[in-house]
Amino acid sequence: MESRPVAVVNYSDPVIIQYARRLSEVQATSNRVKVFLAFGVLGGTLLALLAGLATARRAMEPIAVLTATAREVARSRDPDVRIERPESEDEVTELARTLEAMLAALNDARSETEAALIRQREFVADASHELRTPLTSVLANLELLEEYLEGEQREAAASALRSSHRMRRLVGDLLLLARADAGRVAPHEALDLSAVVTDAAAELEPVAGGHEISISAPPGMVVLGARDELHRLILNLMENALRHTDPGTAVEAQVWRENGRVVLAVEDDGPGIPDDLRDKVFERFFRGSRDRGGSSGLGLSIVRAVTESHDGSVRLEPPLDGRGARFVVRLPAHERARAPV
Repeated sequence: MESRPVAVVNYSDPVIIQYARRLSEVQATSNRVKVFLAFGVLGGTLLALLAGLATARRAMEPIAVLTATAREVARSRDPDVRIERPESEDEVTELARTLEAMLAALNDARSETEAALIRQREFVADASHELRTPLTSVLANLELLEEYLEGEQREAAASALRSSHRMRRLVGDLLLLARADAGRVAPHEALDLSAVVTDAAAELEPVAGGHEISISAPPGMVVLGARDELHRLILNLMENALRHTDPGTAVEAQVWRENGRVVLAVEDDGPGIPDDLRDKVFERFFRGSRDRGGSSGLGLSIVRAVTESHDGSVRLEPPLDGRGARFVVRLPAHERARAPV
């Protein structure tokens, strides 16, 4: 085998090898990475937000139930409700127990108050009823004394008789209101309201004090009610008009049928009722500044109580033709009144 010499070449300068890619490809890859990272961050944030909302909603659900229960108690004014307790033993469960105990205490207090009010109403009704008998005896004796006495003694007996009449009227008013509060309804019968209005006007005519009383009450206005209570209702409305108007003015009572109801309207030519007092006139013991008769302030409250006990309504409506006050009572018409008259 023949050997030949090999020539060795030495380079004094270094050899550099370069590798390169297009910048557009690198930039595209970088952009794709950025998009993936952006979507990943947004998606993760959204999932974390949804998970947080779901967790918070689940945690706040017992509070929402307690809030709804409290609102229902405030709306219905009935604390006798059952509160749903959470399954977990935490602060929310303790709050539910506390709220339930509070409502139970309020329900017991309300029951005790209602029972006390019922006993009080029954006592007033019974006491008023029992007072009527001795008052009747006192009135009879005073009338006898007034007839036989003379001079100052007769005047004293007459003064006591007037006070006794007023006391009997007040006792009767209290008895009527107490019976209405206690739910004691007097027996009702079919009667003609026009006849009751006529009787009430005839009773007031001698003491009208110069007022002109007129009625428009055609027969056949039949309602189902208690005659004595409806008589008192009409008397109170007309006496109220006489008491708060000047002598010589007119007081008018009208009765008509309208949409299955019998309507009674009493109006006068007085100064009317100020707007700030229109909501107070039916309150008990309320007396206007023009009250000349020293009334007890129970007249219109009795009107409302009697009307409600007869399933009717009473309103202070705007006067017609610029007149004074106008009270309108609407009562359900009885079957006999629905046929053509």
